[in-house]
Amino acid sequence: MKKIILFITAISILSCSPTSEKLPDTNGFGPFEGQSVYLGDQSTVDVFMKIDAAWAARDYETLKEIITDGGRYNFEDGTSVSTAQEFVDKIESEYQSSVENDEDWGWKTVYAFSVHPKGSEDPAADNQDGQWVNAQFETADATYIEWYHIVDGKLKTWYQAKGGYTFSE
Repeated sequence: MKKIILFITAISILSCSPTSEKLPDTNGFGPFEGQSVYLGDQSTVDVFMKIDAAWAARDYETLKEIITDGGRYNFEDGTSVSTAQEFVDKIESEYQSSVENDEDWGWKTVYAFSVHPKGSEDPAADNQDGQWVNAQFETADATYIEWYHIVDGKLKTWYQAKGGYTFSE
């Protein structure tokens, strides 16, 4: 009888204990009230790597399949485009300019990681769908930092910034 009472007591204690799901770790905050930033996943980095490889190969058909028309794409020189065709036209223009000026074209991808903001109730918080990849690139004369907003396997928003130094010797 003692064993049955002990068993029932143990089950009662376990069933009354609050179950706490471990929330993912957050590291930072987003621009909207209530947002936290979480590490993303490799599948989003894989989409970035597909974009990077297609860009390096000047494979514009693949790029156009990955880029969402109606997005926001901002180049470091102030150019802003909103369609896949405009995006690849800008890339090709930069490539042709480098050929004409006998300049190096290409880059070394230094790093990439994925994050995603969540938690805001603000309807304007359009950055919570999908994930964001931050990547750094080095060229012969500059460093570029870029943010890729990837939603459902496609690029929705992209920002590029250029610095005047490289980390390589």
